[in-house]
Amino acid sequence: MMDLFYMGGPLFMGILSLILLVVVGLMLAFGGSMLKGKLLPDAQINLVKSVGLFALIVGLLGQLIGLFSAFQAIELGAVNVSPALLAGGFKVSMITTIYGVLIYVFSFIGWFGLNWYSTRKLA
Repeated sequence: MMDLFYMGGPLFMGILSLILLVVVGLMLAFGGSMLKGKLLPDAQINLVKSVGLFALIVGLLGQLIGLFSAFQAIELGAVNVSPALLAGGFKVSMITTIYGVLIYVFSFIGWFGLNWYSTRKLA
């Protein structure tokens, strides 16, 4: 697991990990408030999904910056490119995107649960 973290780049993987912690913290805080009987406005519940979407965007940005750097090195002729090397580079560049998508899916499931529990309390 740590190998993927370092392969994906500590900067973007670290940022995505912090975003994951924020999503988990929001879900726990909002869920705890709802269990105490407090109704939350939709804007607060939607914050969980919005932070997850931000993780997806950061993951895509990490991939694009990685690909840009790789293509720049290829353009300058600093690297002799074989198909296997290019495929390996694409695979590594997708690590941040996959992590961002997983965080978004997790936040979407959390948003769905909070939203469902909120509407159930209103009924």
